[in-house]
Amino acid sequence: MKTDETYQSQARMLANKVKKRYRHLRKRYAKQNLEVFRLYDWDIPDIRAVVDWYGGHLVIGEYSRAQSTPDWLPLMGSAVADALNIPREKLHLKIRKSGIKEGARYKRLDHTNQKIPMWERDLQFYINPSDYVDTGLFSDHRNTRKMVREMVKDKDFLNLYCYTGAFSCYAAKGCARSTLSVDRSETAINWAKENFDLNKLTDPRHTLIQEDTLDFLAKAKRKKLSFDLAVVDPPSYSTTQITQKHFDIARDYPTLLNGVFELMRPGGTLFFSTNHQNFDMDTSRLKATNITEITDTTIPEDYLTKRKKIHRCWKIHMGTA
Repeated sequence: MKTDETYQSQARMLANKVKKRYRHLRKRYAKQNLEVFRLYDWDIPDIRAVVDWYGGHLVIGEYSRAQSTPDWLPLMGSAVADALNIPREKLHLKIRKSGIKEGARYKRLDHTNQKIPMWERDLQFYINPSDYVDTGLFSDHRNTRKMVREMVKDKDFLNLYCYTGAFSCYAAKGCARSTLSVDRSETAINWAKENFDLNKLTDPRHTLIQEDTLDFLAKAKRKKLSFDLAVVDPPSYSTTQITQKHFDIARDYPTLLNGVFELMRPGGTLFFSTNHQNFDMDTSRLKATNITEITDTTIPEDYLTKRKKIHRCWKIHMGTA
């Protein structure tokens, strides 16, 4: 059984590691105008935590397990906040439960309704550090967003499972001819609209749709919609509340991706990403052959860890007609 002395030792170890990491990253990221980055992700086996920096705010989560005790996370949080001189009102603690098969992205934890703009290069995105498990910005895909921006000029862009629209804002900033963003969550779509407004990118060419992705794909095919560039970043699991349809990325990725392929123009490109830790892609089940895993180029330095990859990502190029 862990003792209080053990927990105090863990708190000191975590604080020292985070402080050293912050010193290593902060100046370089400040030059890139990056206000959001990761400082720690379960690097020490006994310290099951994740620590993220949000422009002067700390968001610290505990990877929960049966042995978790209620005083462990506050102790870790206090130690890290003290090490970085962060006041308690800017310290946000969360329990990250493994095995949640639905709702983890949008499940409400609090009702502060606090949204704070954070810079990522020359764009800003609202984050909410308290109300949900996730804050509104997945910073691990900042490299992928840059790729999209560099490719999207004069192209029609599709963003499925768009969450709060960061990819779409990058595409709009990169002079996309149009963007279409789809998410089943009303919260996410409203948040995406706020991000477009924040960056002064609101325009009739940029459309936000609240709808289940598979339903959207069926309608889009009937309407003969087509796109040059797409991002597909689904949750590992989800359930549509009205129809009780269950989505499991490990099982359903061929149906999903083959449906997107039908909307892609010849020569188009699709980025597919998942954070499912045991995902295995069988390319023989996909109606595309030019498939390249680009995970190592999409994960930023601050998300590199020996324990796991924060996500995996593939670039899929559609053949010419």
